[in-house]
Amino acid sequence: MKIKTTIAAACTASLLSTAAVGQTVGFAMSEFNDNWLTVLRLAAADHAESIGVNLIIEDGQSDAARQLDQINNFIASGVDAIMIIPHDASGAQAMTDAASAAGIPLVYVNRYPINLDTLPDDQAVVASDETESGTLQTFAVCQILRASGAEGKFYILQGQLQHPAGIQRTKDIRDVVSMDMCSFMTEVDLQVGNFYRDQASDLMTNWLSSGEDFDAVIANNDEMAIGAIQAIKAQGIDMDDVIVAGIDASQDALLSMQAGDLDITVFQDAPGQAVGGLDTALALARGEDVARLITIPFKLVTPENMHLFMSEN
Repeated sequence: MKIKTTIAAACTASLLSTAAVGQTVGFAMSEFNDNWLTVLRLAAADHAESIGVNLIIEDGQSDAARQLDQINNFIASGVDAIMIIPHDASGAQAMTDAASAAGIPLVYVNRYPINLDTLPDDQAVVASDETESGTLQTFAVCQILRASGAEGKFYILQGQLQHPAGIQRTKDIRDVVSMDMCSFMTEVDLQVGNFYRDQASDLMTNWLSSGEDFDAVIANNDEMAIGAIQAIKAQGIDMDDVIVAGIDASQDALLSMQAGDLDITVFQDAPGQAVGGLDTALALARGEDVARLITIPFKLVTPENMHLFMSEN
């Protein structure tokens, strides 16, 4: 079987088959204690139930070694296919090798392995293109600041240092700021909030205590953006005077936007990735050709169009 290397715009319902009924798929997730990943996990479980697939979901607890053990346990139990959201992309090779040696199809969901170009024929990736996420987010912030005549000083809240999305989204921010149109923007500081609301709130509080002027906070995800907003509001600062941007378009983020606090987010389709990942795993288990990389597009969310996303994540 030869896997095509073209990038598909999205997974399609044609991957579904009644042959899926009764099959077992193991799903090793990086962690359960993340709001956006919880939406993805529940969507995967609902889709599996709707098509009669036994989906076994394990919590990696942010531990790459634990995830590899889970992969090996899935293999030993004889699952038909495996899905994984890797905690650390650098550990993906061992997971790829283990599944390949056992002849069990493997699908990476949400996060890219570093060995994408050398994946075996029965392995694939279903994710969004992170070069879109931070780019859409930061360019929107740039446009708002430029139109307002603001000086353009901003803080960055980065996710986990080893997390592929945290790395790429931060690079996206700096790439946009290097463009002529947005070159007036100045990065004041960057701190790692690990994608957590409480950590971001503490970091924002520390920044505010410095007395440094700033116009915007650009966060790698909505949870950190919300944490920043909580700290800013606690200091009595008018949210009309600060631009805050996140990524994911979580329901909490959209409620914050509805309240006039969050200015920008970017929709990352958790159910789309969940359904696409499971459908792709089942297609590979049936020996079908699928794209090596199946991308689920990001979409910019603003107060003007947020109503379109209120029930999505």
